[in-house]
Amino acid sequence: MIRFSKLFFCLTIVLILLWQLPWCYAFFAAKPSKIPFTLYSGISGDFISMGQVEGKGMQRRNQSGQVYTQEQTDSLLPFFYVRQLVSDERFPDTIMGVAVTPRKVQQTNFSFRVNASDINAAKVPLYPLMESLSGRVDLIMPEDVFRITANGIEFVRMKSNSVDEGKSRQFTDALIKKDFRFPARRLAGNPTARKDYDEGYLILDDEGKLFHLKQVKSRPYVRAIALPERLNINYLFITEFSDRKTLGFLTDTQNCFYVLNNKSYEVIKTGVASYNPETDGITIFGNLIDWTVCVRTDEAATYYALAANDYSLINSFSLKEEASTIRGLHFTSSDDKFVKPRF
Repeated sequence: MIRFSKLFFCLTIVLILLWQLPWCYAFFAAKPSKIPFTLYSGISGDFISMGQVEGKGMQRRNQSGQVYTQEQTDSLLPFFYVRQLVSDERFPDTIMGVAVTPRKVQQTNFSFRVNASDINAAKVPLYPLMESLSGRVDLIMPEDVFRITANGIEFVRMKSNSVDEGKSRQFTDALIKKDFRFPARRLAGNPTARKDYDEGYLILDDEGKLFHLKQVKSRPYVRAIALPERLNINYLFITEFSDRKTLGFLTDTQNCFYVLNNKSYEVIKTGVASYNPETDGITIFGNLIDWTVCVRTDEAATYYALAANDYSLINSFSLKEEASTIRGLHFTSSDDKFVKPRF
């Protein structure tokens, strides 16, 4: 018994050292990320990076190393610095031949961000379905939630924890009429009332077919979305941006990145070379003319400039990411939100 206790004690000490020594080293030797904030400027036709440079303070420069003042950067990135330009009375009437107003810029600007930890987190498969056409300005959270089973869609009243048989049957029949096969592989929505409008959910059925589901005037709206031949969708993201141009973003099993246009339901492949939601982070800053897409992995941050009209590639470049993870025993990871031992 004493021998076992000593062995257990020694093993515990070894595990603690494997855990705490790398953590202490990382804590005291941590360095700030050298990846600067970067946006594409359609006016200059180049990426502009903004960040602290050792010994020089804040600098704004392009890929060639040309340094800009803050005022020059404002003019080169008018969609991003629209408020400053309006305040300075320097906002232009046209940008790259397109007539613009501050209001139009604010309506068409958007940002989108997803980390691997958001994808790999545990999820409760219960989803609220709001009324998309209530006639009111503010959206209201419903009193029920739905789940998709192998037999259909079920709406559960939250107060009584009972199934609404009538509503469940109505929505199940609507999905079946559109050739939906239960259960669902993936489901993507934005279940919050703090948004301008609601587009419901994008759903991938058991056969890999894509559908759009929302509630309109208390009735189901179901649209089967035609996909390009041999496109196998893997992950879904609904957008609900202010300009209502896009409905969602998609990735396939080859980690290609697609845009799903609203109303036309056209699926368009973008110029992003690769994006794996399970391991990579993605950030998008979009405007009327172009999008800046940053795909960040453990090795590098790759920036893509896409045309806003057809999502084709305009320009791209990569910045190497210095490894920040120290080998040893860890209980958390930036790739997920689970606490568990891992080496």
